[in-house]
Amino acid sequence: MSGSLAKKIAKISIPIVLGVFFVAYSIFSATEEERLQIWNTIIGADPLWVSISLLMGILSHWARAARWKYLLLPLGCKPKTLNSFFAIMFGYLSNLGVPRSGEILRGASLASYENVSFQKSFGTIVSERLVDLIVLLLIIGLALLYQSTELLELFSTYQINPLLILGAIVILILLFFLFLKLLRTSNHALVIKIREFLEGLWEGMQSILHMKHKWPFIIYTFLIWGFYIGIFMVIKYSVPEVINLGFGPLLVAFIVGTFSMSLTSGGIGIFPVSIGVVLHMYGIDKVAGEAFGWILWSSQTALTIFLGVISAILLPLYNKNQIFK
Repeated sequence: MSGSLAKKIAKISIPIVLGVFFVAYSIFSATEEERLQIWNTIIGADPLWVSISLLMGILSHWARAARWKYLLLPLGCKPKTLNSFFAIMFGYLSNLGVPRSGEILRGASLASYENVSFQKSFGTIVSERLVDLIVLLLIIGLALLYQSTELLELFSTYQINPLLILGAIVILILLFFLFLKLLRTSNHALVIKIREFLEGLWEGMQSILHMKHKWPFIIYTFLIWGFYIGIFMVIKYSVPEVINLGFGPLLVAFIVGTFSMSLTSGGIGIFPVSIGVVLHMYGIDKVAGEAFGWILWSSQTALTIFLGVISAILLPLYNKNQIFK
C-alpha cells in the first residue's frame, strides 16, 4: 500500500473510528437505568420545539446559500440560489461520509453548473470559512466575558494548554511563509502547476474584498450564526431539566459542540458526550445533558441527510430540465 493511499484511508477512517468509540463510550459508560432514561428523554422530546429547531436549521442553510452568492458576484458568476443551496447540502452530506470532502464537492458541484472555475469557487468557500472563523472567535470572546471561570475549568478538565495551542499556531504560520517562498522562487513543473492553482484560489478568496453588497453579506452572516445558537436555545425546551438553563451556559455548550463537530464525521458520538460534560458543569444531570445533545445532533443530522440526498438528486435535474421554471 502506497503512502498517499494510506494517508487517505487514515483521514477517512480515523474520524469514523473516533465517532464509533464515542458512541460506544456514551452507551457503555452509562448504567442500564441511565441508558433507559436517555432513551425515554429522547423519544419524549416535545416535537414542536424539535420542529422549530429543524426549521431554523433549514433557514441557516438557505442563508448560507444566499450569502455565498455575494462572494461569487465579483468573479462574474451569478448563481441561482437553488444551485448554491443544493451544492451546500450535497457537500454537507459528503462530509458525513468522508470528512473534509464536502467543501471540495461543493465547489466542484457549483463549477459544473455555473460559469465559474473550481479554483475560484473553492476560493470563495475558503473566504467564507475565514469569515465564519472570525465570527466564532467573537462568540468565544463573548463567552469568555460571561463564562470565564467555567471555560477555564473546562480547559483544566481536559488538560488543554492555551499556550501550546498558540505556539502551534505560530509554527504553522512560519511554515506557511516558508511554503510561499518556495512557490515564488521554484521553477519546477509541479510547483508551477501548484502556483497556478493557488493563484486561481487566491482570486476567489479576494472576492470578499471586492463585494459591492457588503451589508447583505454581513446580515446573512449574523443570521447564519444566530440560527445556529437559536437551535440550542430552542432545543432546551424539549428537555425539562434544561429549560431553566441561561444563555451563558448554552453559549459555552454551543462553542464546545462546534469544535467537537470537527473531531469525528459530523460530530457523531462526541457531540452528545461533550454537550453532556459542559451542561454537567452547570449542575445539569448527566443523563439530561447527553439526551439534550443526542436530540440536537440526531435531528440536525437527519435533516442534513434528507436535504443532502434531495439536493444530490435535484441538482442535475434542475440544471438539465429547469423543472422549477
